[in-house]
Amino acid sequence: MKLKIKCLPKLVIAIMLLLTASNTTIFSQEIGLKTNMLYGTIAKTPNLGVEIGISNKSTIDITGGYNPWNFNGKKNNNKKMVHWLGNVEYRYWFCEKFNGHFIGIHGLGGQFNISGYNLPLLLGKDSKSYRFEGSVLGAGISYGYQFVLSKNWNAEANIGFGYAHLNYDKYECKKCGDKLGHFGRNYWGPTKAALSVIYVF
Repeated sequence: MKLKIKCLPKLVIAIMLLLTASNTTIFSQEIGLKTNMLYGTIAKTPNLGVEIGISNKSTIDITGGYNPWNFNGKKNNNKKMVHWLGNVEYRYWFCEKFNGHFIGIHGLGGQFNISGYNLPLLLGKDSKSYRFEGSVLGAGISYGYQFVLSKNWNAEANIGFGYAHLNYDKYECKKCGDKLGHFGRNYWGPTKAALSVIYVF
């Protein structure tokens, strides 16, 4: 079953309002384009982000990833981690933007269609035996550090913790398996982890 994107989440609307409100300062500030290598490697998910300076010590970081693939290695194997995930974060820098230590407040949202993966913290200890299709919304706080590598290149390490609520349907893991019910789950724990490469304009 393909992942269905029914509507834009409230998070995207909030991002657009925030960018509209700050458009007078965006163009005179630095902008960084980035990709999270950790997310891309572990979840096999292409991702892209933009970080926009809004003052000497503040930035807005907007990132998103999309994984459309099934990983069918064997006949009747329905292994997949199909999802999209978006994240927006306000960052305060202790020294100056795009350099050194920062703390952030972030919101996240997405949809998923996952089966054949062991994700006990998110979906329960028996998650590898079922397929889950639903959505997630959450928020958290983070700490990070950006390393200046050259005039235009930075590297970043970032980790965040917080809360997320998952709403999902649970199915038998086999392809076209029966629906077993609708569930909601509250999650407290890591909400982001990044090792990113950044090109700063």
